[in-house]
Amino acid sequence: MILIADGGSTKADWIALDNNKNEVFRVRTLGLNPAVVQEDELKNRIVNMFQLINIKDEVSEIHFYGAGCGTPKPVQILHKVMKEIFINAEINIAEDMLAAVYAASGKEPAIVCILGTGSNSCYFNGKELEMIAASLGYSIMDEASGNYFGKKLIRDYYYNQMPKQIAKKFSNEFNLDADHIKYNLYKQPNPNMYLATFAKFMFDFKEEKYIKKTIKKGFEEFFKYRVLPYKKDKSTPIYFIGSIAYYFGDILEKVSKKYDLEVTGVIQRPIDKLLDYHKANI
Repeated sequence: MILIADGGSTKADWIALDNNKNEVFRVRTLGLNPAVVQEDELKNRIVNMFQLINIKDEVSEIHFYGAGCGTPKPVQILHKVMKEIFINAEINIAEDMLAAVYAASGKEPAIVCILGTGSNSCYFNGKELEMIAASLGYSIMDEASGNYFGKKLIRDYYYNQMPKQIAKKFSNEFNLDADHIKYNLYKQPNPNMYLATFAKFMFDFKEEKYIKKTIKKGFEEFFKYRVLPYKKDKSTPIYFIGSIAYYFGDILEKVSKKYDLEVTGVIQRPIDKLLDYHKANI
């Protein structure tokens, strides 16, 4: 049995294949970002999914691509957790950026961007990933991500920068008590995931001028720091992965044209195309 997984901070999609590469089942667990989730919780999130535990001794290969897996220490933690569960498996762990590349461009050169709970980008030269900088996560980077927009919405609400009719809907949707927010940000695990929950508000009010303006500014920051520094000509394909890019594709297209660039494609969930890549290459 072979497991292929694409894991973000919020959720991880798993597909199980038999030895003939036929799909057996799909499941979704909570996110398995080893940079922000404690080791015991990582294990709990896997063992609590009975479909995975039922086949744990049959799994011979795991190909896991995840947020937080771009540096050695978090990878070591997640590898240890998985090896304790899937004792017969060869475990391969790589950063989610590589999954995005495989899903978007396969083996062809391209700029590939992720706009999920967090955000990132790379230039894939056909063999290796070229990164502008290591990702330092939600508190410093992650432009145009779910947690970036969640933070922006909360700040605008508290500074009275949000239009009144939007602020009323926002306060009806969420618990905006200051103590509640601070407790979740500073006392609870995974504050990046908590912040990203607020960003979902934008999907329901995407036609509002305030939301469009907020999205546009976030996308402009992302292009400034995560796309333009690659200094590629406009013929270089540019792909985006994630729901924020997918649901606000019209604004993404306008921002790209501002920089004389064109978005080649947007993929909401990469797992299907990642599966196609693996079927052809493993």
